[in-house]
Amino acid sequence: MENDLSIAQKATLTHIKNIAAQLNIREEDLMYYGKYKAKIPLSYIDEEKARKSNLILVSAMSPTPAGEGKTTCSIGIAQAMNKIGRKTTVVLREPSLGPVFGMKGGAAGGGYSQVLPMEDINMHFTGDFSAVEKANNLLATVIDNSIQNKKNTLNIDPRTVVWKRVMDMNDRSLRYIVTGLGGKSNGVPREAGFNITAASEVMAILCLSNNRSELKQKLGNIYVGNTYDGKPVFARDLKAHGAMAALLKDAFLPNLVQTIEHTPALIHGGPFANIAQGTNTIVATKMGLSLSDNVVTEAGFGFDLGGEKFLDIKCRAAGFVPRCVVIVATIRALKYHGGADLDTLKEENTEAVRAGFVNLEKHLSNSKLFGIPAVVAINRFVTDTDAEINIVKDKCRAMGFHAEAIEIWAKGGDGALHLAEIIGKIVDENQNQQYQPLYPTEASIENKVNAIATNIYGASAVEFGVKAKADLRLIKKLRLNELPVCIAKTQKSFSDDQDLRGAPSGFILKVREIEIAAGAGFVVPITGEIMRMPGLPEVPSAEFIDLDEEGNITGLF
Repeated sequence: MENDLSIAQKATLTHIKNIAAQLNIREEDLMYYGKYKAKIPLSYIDEEKARKSNLILVSAMSPTPAGEGKTTCSIGIAQAMNKIGRKTTVVLREPSLGPVFGMKGGAAGGGYSQVLPMEDINMHFTGDFSAVEKANNLLATVIDNSIQNKKNTLNIDPRTVVWKRVMDMNDRSLRYIVTGLGGKSNGVPREAGFNITAASEVMAILCLSNNRSELKQKLGNIYVGNTYDGKPVFARDLKAHGAMAALLKDAFLPNLVQTIEHTPALIHGGPFANIAQGTNTIVATKMGLSLSDNVVTEAGFGFDLGGEKFLDIKCRAAGFVPRCVVIVATIRALKYHGGADLDTLKEENTEAVRAGFVNLEKHLSNSKLFGIPAVVAINRFVTDTDAEINIVKDKCRAMGFHAEAIEIWAKGGDGALHLAEIIGKIVDENQNQQYQPLYPTEASIENKVNAIATNIYGASAVEFGVKAKADLRLIKKLRLNELPVCIAKTQKSFSDDQDLRGAPSGFILKVREIEIAAGAGFVVPITGEIMRMPGLPEVPSAEFIDLDEEGNITGLF
């Protein structure tokens, strides 16, 4: 049986200048990274055109170990939209090497709904992650240098420094470390740590900046710690933000590639949705809206994470709003949330489908809170039966939602033509789409967290730990109380307990600390056992990835 990598390697790619031509981008304006990748200058963003184009947000029910294929669906839907004559670009996040070498493997779609060149996109790509990493770590070195320097006029208290270094790899050993050991010449010893690059505030800033001026301003607003007399210190006080912006000069430009069917694809930025905001860059989304009539974009993990953050954080920062939400579901995921064992998901089990529908039902109900029309895409696998599919369609219809089975892995755009027609009709009928954010910006941080926890997650209350309460006092002192919240939570459950499947309710969401991301423009309440530096699984995907004598990569899936 063919796998994603073999399909990708057999595909015929066209020169990237031909993809650019579809979008009316002049060949001489491209910044080439070989024959199949290029960056596009920001001059192609047209704010007026972007406001008129249709934004389609793809989210999903709560993910399971079986995988739901949200990125694959986003690509397949975009290909289908083009096949029915609606000029469409797909806009996605860049894969992180953490999941690539960890549990997930490749993250560029699958089957005949992939973005290409798949190997390049999964590994290093155009160097954007490296640039984010370098900019983040430059600030860390400037902080340590300021502490070390006897002529330091900022008087930074090293015990208050909250800025961490980052690396694009799952490495649990770096979560908590001590730096500056080995004598005076090596710095001042202090507790420190690493986050994964996708969780860096610099990544969030890259994704939430509308232009270079805003990028530099947001970098300057990064909070790093306090002085010995309790005054806050920001990156601008260290005069680091200019050099950080310089490191991000090329990384700030969106990347143009193609799907397996030569649909234009913009891939830019890569924050996770469980520990960050989970959406691609504002400039890439606006670029797609400027150059196409429709943009299909995705938000990471389930609607409770990426979807909520897209609407409450990204839409506020960018000034756009989706005209349709697509919630991806699979029969396998419904069975899993209905209590079925992982090794039985390929067997017909209508009772488990019925029981697990509560998870999808909750996500659909959540979409109603924002006032945006939604449709369900059932990502069909060969083991799914008609009886199981019909249960989902009937239950969705009873809730007032249309559900359509699609086969985009095996058939590409042809496998989602009917769904594309439905989406087209929805966006045509919602040209003046408005939406209602979940909470007002003037609400307290506590009330914002409570609004998300009780309305989106189904919690009965929120419990703030000792450290979180101290963080809340600092947030109020810094006058950052009006920032939105970006909750770090397990993606596996609506709750902060990854083992609670379905749609749990009545639980208490426990917030143990709150990280300040003043530059990005939000705060990060951290719940449960979630870590912003993941670890590798017992058998990582890295064990299966290899390189042959001809330079071909194998083992990506």
